[in-house]
Amino acid sequence: MRDRRRLLLLVLVTFAAAIAGVVIGRVYVVPVRPVENELHELLHRDLKLNSAQHSRLETIEKNYAIRRQALEAELRADNARLAEAIEAEHGYGPQVATAVDRSHQAMGALQKETLEHIFAMRAVLRPDQTDKFDDAVVKALTAKSE
Repeated sequence: MRDRRRLLLLVLVTFAAAIAGVVIGRVYVVPVRPVENELHELLHRDLKLNSAQHSRLETIEKNYAIRRQALEAELRADNARLAEAIEAEHGYGPQVATAVDRSHQAMGALQKETLEHIFAMRAVLRPDQTDKFDDAVVKALTAKSE
């Protein structure tokens, strides 16, 4: 009888520890959701878009995804060239400086493309929807990274 109580106590303690681990993991370990997910969630869940708006946004998002993938591939290629330059020069020489400048151009292009995407999405919204959208964009741009 005493062994059963100990076994039951052990099972309960183990279960409680497992639950505590899940709670701690969800609160402290789960990464913060990317800002773009929050913005798209706001668009599709909170702004009560009509079917024409959904359709236009879908087209905008597909076009942006294609362009973003191309720019991200360019960034990866720039990083590879930077790595080659660092390996060749073992310091901040002319090849490294050129590779860094090229990488910055690609980053700037991606940032501009992202902003154009945001403004294209905004243009689809009705005036009663733009305030919430603008607030979400400002929040995203001013949020502290963790």
